[in-house]
Parts: sequence; C-alpha cells; structure tokens
Amino acid sequence: MQAVNNLLERLEARDIRALARAISLVEDSEEGASELLASLSPRLSGSRIIGITGPPGSGKSTLTSKLARDFLDRGEKVGLLLIDPSSPFSGGAILGDRIRMQELSGRDGIYIRSLGSRGSVGGLSQATARVLRLLEHFGFSVIIIETVGTGQAETDVVETVDSVVVVAVPGLGDDIQAMKAGIMEIADVFVVNKADKDGADRTLRQIEAALQMQEGQGMHKVPVLATVASSGQGVTELVAALDAHYKYLADSGELQRRRERRLRKELIGYVTSVLMSDFFARSQADVDAKLADIIQGRTDVYTVGRFLSRKYINERVERDAKQD
Repeated sequence: MQAVNNLLERLEARDIRALARAISLVEDSEEGASELLASLSPRLSGSRIIGITGPPGSGKSTLTSKLARDFLDRGEKVGLLLIDPSSPFSGGAILGDRIRMQELSGRDGIYIRSLGSRGSVGGLSQATARVLRLLEHFGFSVIIIETVGTGQAETDVVETVDSVVVVAVPGLGDDIQAMKAGIMEIADVFVVNKADKDGADRTLRQIEAALQMQEGQGMHKVPVLATVASSGQGVTELVAALDAHYKYLADSGELQRRRERRLRKELIGYVTSVLMSDFFARSQADVDAKLADIIQGRTDVYTVGRFLSRKYINERVERDAKQD
C-alpha cells in the first residue's frame, strides 16, 4: 500500500512518469491497481472525452493528430489514447504511440499512450475506463480516444466518450447502407476525410441523406464535414462542431446522462472482471475436466456451463456463510 500512496502523491504533483507507471499498473491489473483507482476522486469528470472511430485507412490517426494540435493551440491540456490491435501472444499494443503522432512530439501539454485492444470486440481495450480515470485525475481538459479500425463493431465507443466522431472516406458507395445499421447511429459528428479525392461530394451527399432518415424531433443534428487531415483542411470546422455538440450536451442534460452510463459500464465491467478472475482461479480444474467430456461428445457446452456456474455460486455462498 505504501507504493500506491507514493505513486498517488507523485500523480498529485503532476509527475508525468508517475502517470505512465500508473497506466501500466491499471492496464495490466497489477497488484495495487484497484487500491490506486479507489484513491482517486470519485467526482464525475470535468474532462471532455472525444472518440474518433471509423474503418481502416480512413486517416483517423492523422485527423486525431491535427485535432489534438488545434486543441493545444488554444491552451487545452490534451491526453491521447490510441487503441491499437493487440498482439495475439502478448496482448500488448502493436503499433505504438509516437510512430503515428510525431508532429506532436515536443509539444507541452500533451500525453500520448497506446493501449492494446486485447481482443475487445468493440475496438476499445477493457482497460480504457481505468486509464481514462487516471487521465481525468491528472487534469487533462480534453481526452481523445482513437479506436481500432474495425468498422461496425466499434459501437461500444458511444458508452465511453462524450462526443463520437465517425470518419469515412470517398468511395464507400453501397457500404453507406450497411453502415446505417451500426456505426452511423453513434455519430455526433460525421467526417468525410481525404475530401480532395474523387467521389468526396457524392459520399457527403449519401451520408447526409442517410442521416436525415434517422433524425428525430429534438435530436442533435449530426453535421457532416469534409476534411483533408494531411493538410489540416477542415480541422478548425471540426473543432467548432465538437464545441457546439458539447454545449448541446451540457444544455440538454445529455452530458450528465452519458457520464452516468459510462460509470455504470465501468462498475459492471469491474464486477464482471473480479467474478471471472475468482471463477477461473477456483474452477480451472473443473473447466479442464469438463472440457475433455465436451470434446469426447459426452456432454455439451451449455450443460457444462450451467453446472459450473451453479457449482461456483453454491460454493461461494457456503464460503460466505462460514465467514459470517
């Protein structure tokens, strides 16, 4: 506990190396991680959290870099979380943080960190909520999360951030119709990047038409912007659109509701993680034995699943009763 207290003191002193150590601690669920997180302020965040998502090759990293630059230029303190594909062997981030963000190196007021997605279906690392809490505590006024480029599967970003920027590129064609069932519904701002390419105007019109079909009375009207992130074109307009959306959230009460949903997700995620860890710590031998029966065709996954769940719950109840 002394090590955790020392780390917390260094965080309070805004020691950037302490932040890096704390993130590693909570990302890998090392000893002391839960104690550290429990010591942080329980208040709802004052940080703005922005998610950048979209298909691979849409220029998300370049756009994220330019967006961060504009926020820095107006005096914001910016934290960047880059959710990378994970190594299937180590679970660690593959791409790395500073490779894609070289133009920001040397700037004051910014912290860049990569997190491995670790197989998370929605493109967000399971550790994202814990790392966000550290960045909020450290005092970053704007936090930008760039998610893994896995298309429609990234809808879980909406439960983590205040504003979602969905990035597309010219030439999507019929894919716009497919996107309507998933990722389009989460957009607070839609960006057609690489707008200097052929077909950009057509893609803009398709997206605007698709969004009009799902707009309801009193809903935030989703702007569709054209950007060329490589040159910075349209980024100022994107910042303005994000400012307008944040004002809408605050004025309508939606900001509070979104943050309450985020806390709920974080709580349920933590409880689930604790229960899963305890289950496998106590039931691994049973799992292995029953798995052999499944492979031999003597039973099935669902029968075994019910049996192991009930056995674990009953044993847990018995242990708790003895402790009382």
